[in-house]
Amino acid sequence: MEIRNYTQNDEIGWLRCRVLSFLDTAYFDHVLKEKEKYKNPSIELVAVNEGQIVGLIDIEYEMNEGTVCSRGTGLGGMIWHIAVHPEFRRRGIAKQLLERAEKLAKEKKLNRLEAWTRDDDWVNMWYEKNNFKKSDSYLHVYLDSGDELNEQIRIVLPNLVPVHAFAHYVGQDKEYIKGKFKRVHECSCYEKILCK
Repeated sequence: MEIRNYTQNDEIGWLRCRVLSFLDTAYFDHVLKEKEKYKNPSIELVAVNEGQIVGLIDIEYEMNEGTVCSRGTGLGGMIWHIAVHPEFRRRGIAKQLLERAEKLAKEKKLNRLEAWTRDDDWVNMWYEKNNFKKSDSYLHVYLDSGDELNEQIRIVLPNLVPVHAFAHYVGQDKEYIKGKFKRVHECSCYEKILCK
């Protein structure tokens, strides 16, 4: 297996790896049709096995403090994507991608990494095992048609009928929100200090 920089020719393989990697997670319906392009510089790596992309990591990083990350001081990098194809899990690929990305981040004088993820226990445990610390969280709330939508959303445009809605809940009564709506995910921020 080889870990190398992402190239534009990798896009289809990157998308396939990401979709398959996310299918059994709380992000199962967050499908991309093309790879994101970043406004700021980025570290974009792929793990390749016999020509197939089996893992990936994308970190957009700051040239000016506070332009990408929401926490900490100094220059940081945001992990937007990290994924391993389901058939290649439990082989240390994500750890290898992270270690290579951290090395590059340190060379670029970044002092920390930040990542936001939903409430899959195994994903949260992976971050903790790799020395990330949970620092904050809020809720991702999906509202489906019927009472969930009608009680919460007011439409002012005639003939516009909402079918689904997605919202962030940043308040303090998380248990109430979790009990009120069918699909709610806690989105947690993890931070890792690279150097002081």
